[in-house]
Amino acid sequence: MKRGLKIVGALVAVIVVAVVALLAATFMGRQSITDGADAGGIRIVKDGIVSVGVIPVSDTEVALVDAGNDKSAAAILAELSRRHLGPDAVTTILITHGHPDHTGGVLMFPKAQVISLDAEKALVEGRAGAKGPLTRLFPVSPTGITVTKTVADGDTLMLGPHRVRVFAVPGHTQGSAAYLVDDVLFMGDAADTTSDGRVIGSPWVFSDSQPQDRASLVALDERLTRENLPVKVIAFAHSGLLANGRAPLDAYAASGK
Repeated sequence: MKRGLKIVGALVAVIVVAVVALLAATFMGRQSITDGADAGGIRIVKDGIVSVGVIPVSDTEVALVDAGNDKSAAAILAELSRRHLGPDAVTTILITHGHPDHTGGVLMFPKAQVISLDAEKALVEGRAGAKGPLTRLFPVSPTGITVTKTVADGDTLMLGPHRVRVFAVPGHTQGSAAYLVDDVLFMGDAADTTSDGRVIGSPWVFSDSQPQDRASLVALDERLTRENLPVKVIAFAHSGLLANGRAPLDAYAASGK
């Protein structure tokens, strides 16, 4: 009996070490998130391994791009407190995708309109599971979140004075979205940036389809160029900001890999 327990314990330890090593390798070489960084007046809040964009809508209201990993939303609430605001000041949450490290704090803001692409609604609400090599192993259960408004590729929203363009970028998940808020492009997990400022695609271990993700990023770059849309800053959920315009995304699209 004791020998069997030791064998099981050893196997569990090996699995844990392997998962930790895999995660470390996945995120190694990424540019780190800078808490409090400014992106065209939008503040970046670091919540552990993920970032949240805080968009000032008015003196008493803000919108969020994603809601972090922490179910207590401590980092977001601290940012609201810095602005002398409370949870009810959050009027809108733009969800890039439904993985739990991006929706964790949603329920802390009950007055907020929760927005996602229609294709992502079931994942956000916990009625469907993700399909990545690792994420497909996560249990499927209701999150308690209700997506109160769905949007489609090409839609335009107004958040106070801020113009938001919606882009579908399937691949990391089937309903992944990028949001161009004025001239700041929020990529969610569809892309990352390396420590030397290159754009790279979504990590394979968490993504439904890397080839689809790359195709989406190339199509997004072509569309931004064709429509001559202004991009000054690119913001990534698990890495820092790139403040040299669309050039890094252009280079990724042209790289062929």
